[in-house]
Amino acid sequence: MLFLHSFLHTVSFPRCTNCSEERHTERVYTIREGETLELTCLVTGHPRPQIRWTKTAGSVSDRFQDSSVFNETLHISKIQRHQGGRYYCKAENGLGSPAIKSIRVDVYYLDDPLVTVHQSVGEAKEQFYYERTVFLRCVANSNPPVRYSWHRGRDVLSQGSDKGVEIYEPFFTQLQGETKILKLKNLRPQDYANYSCIASVRNVCGISDRNIVFKLTNKTASPSIKLLVEDPIVVNPGQTVSLVCITTGGEPNPTLSWVSSSDSLPEKSVVKGGTLTLPAITSDEAGVYSCVASNNVGNPAKKSTTIVVRALKKGRFWITPDPYHNDDNIQIGREVKISCQVEATPPEELIFGWLKNGRAMRSSERMVITQTDPDISPGTTNLDIIDLKFTDFGTYTCVAALKGGGIPEISIDVNISSTTVPPNLTVPRGKSPLVVREGDTVELECLVSGKPKPIILWSRADKEAPMPDGSLQAESYDGVLRIVNVSREMTGSYRCQTSQFNGFNVKPREAVVELIVQYPPSVEPVLLEMRQGLGRPVVMNCRVLRAHPSRVLRYEWRLGNRLLHAGHFDQSDETEYTVKSLNREGWGEYTCDVNNEAGAGRCTFLVTGKAYPPEFYYDTYSPLWQNRPTVYGFKLQWTQMNPNAVDRIVAYRLGIRQTGLQRWWEQEIPVDGTITKGELNTHNLTELIKPAAYEVRLTPITRFGEGDSTIRIITYREFHCSFEEEPICMFTQDKNDDFDWTRHSAATRDTKYTPNTGPSDDRSGSKQGFYMYIETSRPRKEGEVARLVSPFFNVVPKNPYGIANPPAYCFSFFFHMYGKHIGTLNAFLRQKGQTAAEGPAWSLSGNQGDRWKQAKVSIHPTASFQVVLEGIRGPGIEGDIAIDDVTLEEGECRDLPPISKHKNTEGGVYP
Repeated sequence: MLFLHSFLHTVSFPRCTNCSEERHTERVYTIREGETLELTCLVTGHPRPQIRWTKTAGSVSDRFQDSSVFNETLHISKIQRHQGGRYYCKAENGLGSPAIKSIRVDVYYLDDPLVTVHQSVGEAKEQFYYERTVFLRCVANSNPPVRYSWHRGRDVLSQGSDKGVEIYEPFFTQLQGETKILKLKNLRPQDYANYSCIASVRNVCGISDRNIVFKLTNKTASPSIKLLVEDPIVVNPGQTVSLVCITTGGEPNPTLSWVSSSDSLPEKSVVKGGTLTLPAITSDEAGVYSCVASNNVGNPAKKSTTIVVRALKKGRFWITPDPYHNDDNIQIGREVKISCQVEATPPEELIFGWLKNGRAMRSSERMVITQTDPDISPGTTNLDIIDLKFTDFGTYTCVAALKGGGIPEISIDVNISSTTVPPNLTVPRGKSPLVVREGDTVELECLVSGKPKPIILWSRADKEAPMPDGSLQAESYDGVLRIVNVSREMTGSYRCQTSQFNGFNVKPREAVVELIVQYPPSVEPVLLEMRQGLGRPVVMNCRVLRAHPSRVLRYEWRLGNRLLHAGHFDQSDETEYTVKSLNREGWGEYTCDVNNEAGAGRCTFLVTGKAYPPEFYYDTYSPLWQNRPTVYGFKLQWTQMNPNAVDRIVAYRLGIRQTGLQRWWEQEIPVDGTITKGELNTHNLTELIKPAAYEVRLTPITRFGEGDSTIRIITYREFHCSFEEEPICMFTQDKNDDFDWTRHSAATRDTKYTPNTGPSDDRSGSKQGFYMYIETSRPRKEGEVARLVSPFFNVVPKNPYGIANPPAYCFSFFFHMYGKHIGTLNAFLRQKGQTAAEGPAWSLSGNQGDRWKQAKVSIHPTASFQVVLEGIRGPGIEGDIAIDDVTLEEGECRDLPPISKHKNTEGGVYP
């Protein structure tokens, strides 16, 4: 038998304690937060399908181990609430459409509840007195929704039990999670007590209830605090800053905490009680710091202060020639303005001073110093020189400082002379276009003249793209932009532009440098394995995807170091090499090098006659049993991947060793004739020692020699099925019966219409456990049949001539036949190759009472076989028959129960 398609048989999931898979239209699996989730995807199909797990939002590989994503079992340790959602198992083997199953994972959790106390609006006082209304609000995050109960001391409070108490849910809340409010109207003496809120999710997944207690007294009051610091606090970098916060009211005693505007406190900060200490403070740690007091009464109290760390940085200047003339040059008799700018914290402490040739200057009619001009940028001072004279040439120095001191001042020198001229910008000859190879280091250069020389700003001119360092603009003080390890994406136009900073405040000068990055050809395939038989042609094709320069491309084909063919590309972007008839000398590594001025790209073809690996066939459920107490056998089944791609497979080399041992035992399995694609090959492994597991290696052999091997593990298992997983151990429903068996548990089965029939728990006594049963309610009719068919079990002969003494197996199961309309339960042996129907191997009819009983029957198959369990509907609806814990063991049944008057074979029934 051969499956030429891939199908996903089902998906199996383990349950957490006290959890079960919920029966909805979509499958839902529940698990407690922090537990380990394992989703198992049971797949059938041949060749063996590949499996991939994905989630609703996309691939889960970024959140879980990659090894887990591509296995049958998806493993998530310590699952968190955000990891719930719909998971998909996708199986494909290249035949037909992929098979997909989904399940929704619901993560259950219950956080500790929080009780907050509020007094009525309009009665806001510091304390609660008589005739005040108080609200106790309880909130908890949970999944599933939480249920609350309120207690005063040991007494349970409920709606209507006390005239002074109301319990309700708010119409609207911005809080996360469920909320329950306890309203105490016009406080009475007995209302001053301990109140406890218990949050429960009904022990789902074993999550226990959570409890919180609040003590309400006539002194209960919301918190109030005071900061013993100034606002703002201005400090120098390196100072140690201490912020002190004290409580001035609140009952219960409030707890104090500190938060900052940057979301988290600095790493080196120290919190002790209400004191926050910031040692050796830096500019990065400046900001708003808040003390928060909370005792769950009213709203938390919050007081804040701002820490300002003094700083001076980024000193810049620019020169503005006479704005009333068209030319940009400095000339005698005209006006010149020198502007100086710095960034200061705090800005109000910034003070400027001006020096000429080292001597302090004062504002005068011809030398006008301005610091507070509303038209200029903040932190800027101007020196206006009216009617420039020859004696005004010299060095002007702008000095910036902070009033508080402790910060080094910044000074900026500006030279004004007859040689002070605006800038000019050019690209040196031969520096554009600039041609480089990928991976080189390149320097883009713009020559800037003038005095003083301004900063040069570099940016991309041809597209909205970042510079190589990721910024949109780069500064250069010498006009050179250096790019290390240049890549092909950096090809394009780069603009160099004069900045007004440290230069003239004139229209910017600019120039453009073209950068051309050459790179070797990108080709495909980079590596391709080609398998072919002797005497057949081999065609290899190497294609160029991209290259720069794309012209004058040359190719060379080689086998090893031997040159086979060379040439140039014309109009085509690919080259082909053909081996007309492959011989032994033609096996090996073929390369095609495609060259341009920047280098070479290489296509590699591994031409071989090596056979593809065989693919093991996994769909047989159990190993083969032999009727001997110490050994077992196994029918090894496989198909050959692409058998026609290479020379005929003449044999397989079989290696086998017991797991844990080093030594391999090997033998050769001859092959007669030609193996076709999809043909199922078999070999019987005998004398395997129970209950050891074995590692089996299978290698195809052709004229080339050995091909690729495949390894699998064989384990000894006796068959046992308790129907706990939905795949039901590869049992299937008979297609020729009248209706199907149903998988259910007592916890989910609806007995509303037929309460006097069927089991109240599974065979082990668990209401959560599963079993199979026939539902005899309408529209079922008397005599209708439901058959459940096991997977195939293999029988292997001890010698190649057949089975002299058929082996014996003990087939047993538990059944529940309770109800006044019980029909018949039959067990059949169905052997491969037999067409005639035989009588049941075991049969029982009628009401057997409300309990589980065990049946055993010995069977003696002579070929691969299945067992069939058949339920026949009785005369009425109270006739549900159930089965559980089906086993198949080697050897005759021992301890057979007494012969029942209902049965007609060698089996028996345990009461």
